[in-house]
Amino acid sequence: MMYPSGIAGRVVLLSMIAQLPAFAAEHVPPETAMTVEVPMRALTRGPKSHWFGYYDKYQFDPGNRYALCMQVDFENRAPTPEDEIVLGMIDLEDNDKWIPFAASTAWCWQQGCMLQWLPGSDSEVIYNVRKDGRYMAVIQDVVTGEKRMLPRPVYTVSADGKTAVGLNFARVGQTRPGYGYNGIADAGAEQLHPADDGIYSLDLVTGESSLILTLEQIASFRTDDTMEKGKHWFNHLLFNTDGTRFIFLHRWHRESGKGWYTRGFTAQPDGANLFCFNDHGMVSHFIWRDPKHILAWSQEPDTGNRFHLYEDMTDTKNVIGEALLQQDGHCTYSPCGQWILTDTYPDRERMQTLMLYRPADNALVPLGRFYQAPTDDIQLRCDLHPRWSRDGAFICIDSKWSGQRQLYLLDVRDIIAS
Repeated sequence: MMYPSGIAGRVVLLSMIAQLPAFAAEHVPPETAMTVEVPMRALTRGPKSHWFGYYDKYQFDPGNRYALCMQVDFENRAPTPEDEIVLGMIDLEDNDKWIPFAASTAWCWQQGCMLQWLPGSDSEVIYNVRKDGRYMAVIQDVVTGEKRMLPRPVYTVSADGKTAVGLNFARVGQTRPGYGYNGIADAGAEQLHPADDGIYSLDLVTGESSLILTLEQIASFRTDDTMEKGKHWFNHLLFNTDGTRFIFLHRWHRESGKGWYTRGFTAQPDGANLFCFNDHGMVSHFIWRDPKHILAWSQEPDTGNRFHLYEDMTDTKNVIGEALLQQDGHCTYSPCGQWILTDTYPDRERMQTLMLYRPADNALVPLGRFYQAPTDDIQLRCDLHPRWSRDGAFICIDSKWSGQRQLYLLDVRDIIAS
């Protein structure tokens, strides 16, 4: 059943609230928790919490029948090393049936365990685990159940499904809580920019890996006075659309300990031809439009904080949606390439906005607004992290508008077809 939009959608909202667990319903402001402009349905429900995580990975299988998801039986605290999540998929053609297939103790609220469909495969997924005192990755066939262990965890996977790059998830867990893992100590925790830690490449066929960029190397690249004052780390790695290059963020803490500086880089899968596309202190969410262009919320001296479209390996950049896209968001291009999907953080009314933007004619289409209650610990927030189905017909989000983390599916076929 598809939930209607507009006024009818609000009627459905109240009906859904009535079915929520008592602890969740108590946190829902009546009639203001959610409004939608397109058909929408809940894919998961309590009493357990469900989510997928980041916006830049394949959640839907190539046939768009199954959507990956993670499940946990608690909500409002950071994970401990003993906390295990269940991995599964939702059968969108069988009453949204939940099909569990694995578990992991290597996870965080923002990105889960990097669960995603393996590019180039119809039935294999890849995800991170903790085993024998190490973080590792697993490639699993969800049809046969067959598993293959890899000696290192993954962050992003190339378009052909043969190569991954990764980083030290223990260090990220220390420097940016909510994005790394808890359970294994960071051996270089006392070093600001160690020479034996950084980004590694992992062959998903042979399991061989090699360190390709070190924190010492990147901290020595175009140094300034701030770089010797704080702890450095890598975050947010993503291959481009043909696997020829990948993007990453280099971050280091401010001397005050409050906040950090960020630079945006690209490199080849072996770490060669390093290129800094932004060194002005702030790069946030980004996505590859194609093999050579990066859309990123960033700061530029002449345009300020905006979505900028960068041409890799050049100084060319342009503002996208200058008058309409004025907030940071989790941005992706539609499979057809004509639309940008993005969201916002909660506004003064604690509402997160979901929208589509078409650069060709500057068209902005609101999709919905979703309430998120305030939290004392920012890592416990639930961003919408909107994700496309492979055919661009549907969008899936994570949301706590009900008071509990769950998945919702929005139908955008009429918009995309216009």
